[in-house]
Amino acid sequence: MILLLAVVATAFLACEIARKRYEKTAYFKQTRNPYWRVRRDKGLLGEFYTYRCLRQLPGYKRFLFNCYLPKQDGGKTEIDVIFLHESGIYVFESKNYSGWIFGTETNSYWTQTLPAGRGRAKKVSFLNPIVQNKVHLKWLKAFLQEDFVPFLSYIVFSDRCTLKDIRLTSREHRVVNRYDVLSDIAQTARGLGSQLKPQKIDELYDRLAPLAQAGDSEKRSHIENIHKKHHSPASPSANKVCPRCGGKLVLRTAARGAHAGEQFWGCSHFPRCRYTQNTD
Repeated sequence: MILLLAVVATAFLACEIARKRYEKTAYFKQTRNPYWRVRRDKGLLGEFYTYRCLRQLPGYKRFLFNCYLPKQDGGKTEIDVIFLHESGIYVFESKNYSGWIFGTETNSYWTQTLPAGRGRAKKVSFLNPIVQNKVHLKWLKAFLQEDFVPFLSYIVFSDRCTLKDIRLTSREHRVVNRYDVLSDIAQTARGLGSQLKPQKIDELYDRLAPLAQAGDSEKRSHIENIHKKHHSPASPSANKVCPRCGGKLVLRTAARGAHAGEQFWGCSHFPRCRYTQNTD
């Protein structure tokens, strides 16, 4: 019993130390996301891990997280991480996935392959993250109007996945695992040299900071706009996208319960994502 209490006490102390360290980071000070929420949310955890890698890069730098940029149609697009560095402006789309990842730069969807037991595999489709980041870059450039500043696109996958077959047709985007992101950007930064002075980085940060302070109502509105865009009656079923995780919505039939036999749209990432939508 004493040994069990000692183990519990040690685990609790370790968690408290980790929480206090987390609350001293720039990520927490900007997002105010509680430690335990980040630990439970794979998306937020991926953003935090990306930040933790990037903060080791030498040179003057600042970060922005979950920045909601205005679009011409009145909607908004959300950027996971913007990294302002002496060498340029880095735009990150974070994917905290596991399994094998397959995709090309031009395909609308990429594929995640997961083990399903007994030598079988389960394939899950998700939106091409390069297409997502192209949208982010377009509206970030439109907002900042900085024609002579390098903008760089990075898609960062977790260390738990293998980039099995990623085919890029241009040099405009980088797709890496998180364990490679620091060395990759360090090499890029050395090649670019000093492009932005600290005063310019601070100016860009001050312009973008208000867009990274969206409230819950604004976040809900952003999700609703995605929902309307991809789930209008005129949209073909092949283009239906889950507003929660970006997975593809597939037509399913309820097998039990009060709605047995009825069809509905369900996320292809089930059971990881349980989003559903009526077919009406």
